[in-house]
Amino acid sequence: MAQLRTSQLLEKGWWLRETDGLTDWLSVAKVPTSVQSDLMNHKLIPDPFIDLNEISTEWVGEKSWSYRVDLPPIPPSARSDGSKIALVFEGLDTFAHVRLNGETLLQTDNMFLSHRVDITNRLQDQNQLEIDFGSALLKAREIRAAHPEHKWEGFNADLSRLAVRKAQYNWGWDWGPVLMTAGPWRPVRLETYHARIEDVRVDYRVAENFDSVQGTITVPVEGTAGDQVAVDVEFAGKSVFSATTAPENGLAIIEFSITDASLWYPRGYGSQALYTVRTVLSEAARELDSRSQSVGFRGVQLVQEPDDIGQSFYFRVNGLDIFCGGSDWIPADSFLTNISEDRYRQWLKLIVDGNQVMVRVWGGGIYEDDSFYNACDELGLLVWQDFMFACGNYPTFPAFLESVHEEAVENVRRLRHHACLAIWAGNNEDYQVQEQSDLEYNYEEKDPQVWLKSNFPARYIYEKILPEVVQQECPSVPYHPGSPWGGGKITSDQTIGDMHQWNVWHGTQEKYQIFETLGGRFNSEFGMEAFPNIQTVEAFVTQKSEMHPQSHTLDFHNKADGHERRLATYVVENFRLTNDLEKYIHLTQLVQADALMYAYRGWRRQWGQAKHCGGALVWQINDCWPGTSWAIVDYYLRKKAAYYALSRVLAPIAVGVQREHHDWSVAHARPAKSSQFQMWVVSSQMKVVDATVKLRFICIETGEDIKPAITKKIQLVANGTTEVLKGVIDNISEKPHVLAANVFVDGTILSRDVDWPQPYKYLSFADRGVTVRQPCHGESGTIRVSAKRPTKGLMFEEREGVTLSDNAIDLIPGDEQVVQVSGLSATSPALKYHYLDL
Repeated sequence: MAQLRTSQLLEKGWWLRETDGLTDWLSVAKVPTSVQSDLMNHKLIPDPFIDLNEISTEWVGEKSWSYRVDLPPIPPSARSDGSKIALVFEGLDTFAHVRLNGETLLQTDNMFLSHRVDITNRLQDQNQLEIDFGSALLKAREIRAAHPEHKWEGFNADLSRLAVRKAQYNWGWDWGPVLMTAGPWRPVRLETYHARIEDVRVDYRVAENFDSVQGTITVPVEGTAGDQVAVDVEFAGKSVFSATTAPENGLAIIEFSITDASLWYPRGYGSQALYTVRTVLSEAARELDSRSQSVGFRGVQLVQEPDDIGQSFYFRVNGLDIFCGGSDWIPADSFLTNISEDRYRQWLKLIVDGNQVMVRVWGGGIYEDDSFYNACDELGLLVWQDFMFACGNYPTFPAFLESVHEEAVENVRRLRHHACLAIWAGNNEDYQVQEQSDLEYNYEEKDPQVWLKSNFPARYIYEKILPEVVQQECPSVPYHPGSPWGGGKITSDQTIGDMHQWNVWHGTQEKYQIFETLGGRFNSEFGMEAFPNIQTVEAFVTQKSEMHPQSHTLDFHNKADGHERRLATYVVENFRLTNDLEKYIHLTQLVQADALMYAYRGWRRQWGQAKHCGGALVWQINDCWPGTSWAIVDYYLRKKAAYYALSRVLAPIAVGVQREHHDWSVAHARPAKSSQFQMWVVSSQMKVVDATVKLRFICIETGEDIKPAITKKIQLVANGTTEVLKGVIDNISEKPHVLAANVFVDGTILSRDVDWPQPYKYLSFADRGVTVRQPCHGESGTIRVSAKRPTKGLMFEEREGVTLSDNAIDLIPGDEQVVQVSGLSATSPALKYHYLDL
């Protein structure tokens, strides 16, 4: 009689040792794991995140390592009743030789693949599983040397990485360390079954009036047992569709229809309606296997249509056009098994709380854990998903292409049911490598065999293998060959496709005040570096003598080429210098916050009615270790000033005011005689909103209004930009002053913006008259802040466990601001704070 499938995680009882060494076996706390984590547990290597310890741990990646575990006893009945017994490896990192009782079961070379091995006829009374992990670093060099016909070109790290299907950032990147991991990085399971559900595929279409859904549920079944597949679709605890059918040739297909369907929307545009699809395989009414997964019904389109600029690039979900303000995501740890489901959720909750609507999973990391996408579904966060290729000209020898195809099929199948999935992109910056390395690329040539014979054969991956897989396995989600990519035009073209705008920081190192003029149709990367908060610096710098802005340790924890000059340049161009570490940290964070504010504010304004800019994704939201980088939140989830600046700019209704840029460097510090300014309001609301706007002109030195405020009642256009007013500042007769803009709805201030004369270093910030009233006895509640004179960047400390509704605030006389604080106790000291006083 066929039995219910059982699955047992092999988490405990593992041992580790160096494969070729003479050392004893070391106990392993838990699988999944990585070699470095286990060695740290035994104090055999120091924490590579601290000081310069990365250097003294690099040797780990040059060795081979072995793991072993004794399998639990297999009941005799399971070995005699026709059951299949399988070992399932959800992820092995990366070159793994798997043996059972000394006999080879499996050899792997792709970190992104799972493996299922039938061991029914290989079992003994006692069974030992052993896995040898070779050095990916050394193996990559061997493969590269074996293919001299290929042109190995790219950005970042040892280009041998291109030969191996492993997370590319392990070789080091311009924001992360060289930490070459190995080990069973995803769960290992022992399964027993007569038949099992291999997959549940839900294909559907949303009706044009968005009130119903029709589709097909396809269930492949492994094994000869099982005479019935039952499907039940539930919503809000109630069944809305159910059906049964008999599988034929290992496949069950069920048509379904749901009327009055609740659709899934991104955060801020509607509810995140999720249906549960429960599938049961049975025989003679006896359950053999079951599977449940969430599905959110939505229609997603990438709108690329000719317009007065070139070709649009924006996303439409359920008929709603959405400006996708968001972030780029890298793996949240150098050691992937450190990222728990709870930590994923903390990160993603932080993103949506910052008014962001999209996150881009970058192509040099991993296809993230299921819990990442589950949280995005639940939180309403759209996902731009890169395939795992980054910054290189990848090879195309047959075994490599076969592995890539298998990887694409498996991961597209795993992720396709997620409502959050908005786009698949073929790679990160590989077309930029093609351009900068002058590799052959004729867009008009459409013969894939010709592509393979060129010195840019990787085009075959991005324009044949991957789009074909997406079309076959996930046709409802758009595919884009690369990020950035604009068809036959160069990747820096501002009229088509998406672009990575790095002429602030990299490239020509433009003033960040002109960021808005540098963007394209969708800006999927741009950024500015900043130091992490002082508490994070104190966590990775152990020597007091190294606690200064230019110390060896602090420089070591910034992996960006030329960062010493570039970050210092942007600081000195805009602010007065200081050697006090905490004040210098604050200056770098103000630079980052202002730079990204100029970008987001200007690009969101361009959304308007013409949709000239469809979105902006900052590089980057997170870090994989503690250090200085482009992240707007550091490794320990401590938010930098930029996080709050972007949250304000991306609010559902946000006011903007800006005077024209005057390049003080080119003008040799000679002030402009006059400056034009403009004021506008952006809204993501899908209806017209009645509002009032107010613009004040406030002297920086005295805090007095230098002329009457302008107040207007306006109607905010739906899902667009309302241009409010234009004016001229007389820089000769008027004292230096800020433009302070507010927008009110029903008498409540919904948004503020402050435009300052640039650069700040020419202004005096002495004696600001700041008042901060914190809750009594340190308890959670309300902080009230005000100032007698315009104040730049009031920043409260980012204390662990404490959440602030706002931070990094500009204060204007007569406009008290309120910050909600939670996580404090009656014994907590008051939060420390500082503001620009140089």
